[in-house]
Formats: sequence, structure tokens, C-alpha cells
Amino acid sequence: MRQQAKIARHPLIVRWLFAFLALSLATMTSAKSGDPGRFLWKSVPAAQIKIDDKTPLAWNIFQTGQKKEANLVLVLLGRRYIALDLKARVAYTVLPADVQPKGGELETGNLFVQARILQTENWSLRDVGMAELIKFKLNDYGTRLQIELPHPPDLRGLY
Repeated sequence: MRQQAKIARHPLIVRWLFAFLALSLATMTSAKSGDPGRFLWKSVPAAQIKIDDKTPLAWNIFQTGQKKEANLVLVLLGRRYIALDLKARVAYTVLPADVQPKGGELETGNLFVQARILQTENWSLRDVGMAELIKFKLNDYGTRLQIELPHPPDLRGLY
């Protein structure tokens, strides 16, 4: 009689373990990779920005924490967002509805769409020691934008 009870409970335990394993794998995969078309933007506190050599009243600069996406920058000027692809030297307009706050960070879909390209000119990217200096002109307002992005710290000497 006792063996029948053990056998009856055994499939229930196996099912429970399989369900737990499947749920934990699904959670780990979604947390690790996320949606490939989604970006999580973190504020860059040491960054600087100027419009026509004046610092704007309300601004912020965001980058993803991914090394392979280091050339992507999201700029907030007042209530206007501009996405930058520094490698391609292209600026994109971003609708405020495309940006969702997530804690102290921002989450967006793919902002780098051909239909949203902003007309820009005179791009200049220079390494100025501890930072990367990006300059370009926004043709829609005729203003010159200057962004200073700090380089990530080089911790190779600490290993």
C-alpha cells in the first residue's frame, strides 16, 4: 500500500519540477536577452551638452550599457528627444510616446528608423582626452549641438 502512494506522488513531483524548470528558464531568457528590438537607456552623469555654446536649461544624455551599442546616444533637450548613431553620423527624431520611464532609466523600441532621420550637417567627432567631443548642426532649427561624452574608465591596470 505504501509503495502505491509513493508511485502516485512521484509523477506529481516530476511534473512540478518540470514546470518550475521551464518557468525559471523562461524568466532567465527574457531577463538576459530581453526583446532584441528594445533598448534600456541609462543616464550619463558626467556628460555635457551645449546648444550654440550655451548650456540648455533642461537636458540629459543617455547611453545603453552595452559595449556593442556604445555608438548609440539618446539626447533629451527640454521635451525633445534625439537619437544619435555616432558611427553612421545620423540623428533621428524620437516621439515622446516612444520613450517609457523604467525606474531611473528609459526604455524604448528601435529608434533608428530610416523614416525619422533628421537633417544634420558638419559632423565632427574628436577624442579630447577624457571624453569624446561630438559636434553637428541641426538643420531644422539651424542650431549647433555640442556633446561631450566621457570615456568609460580603463580598469585594465587594476587586474
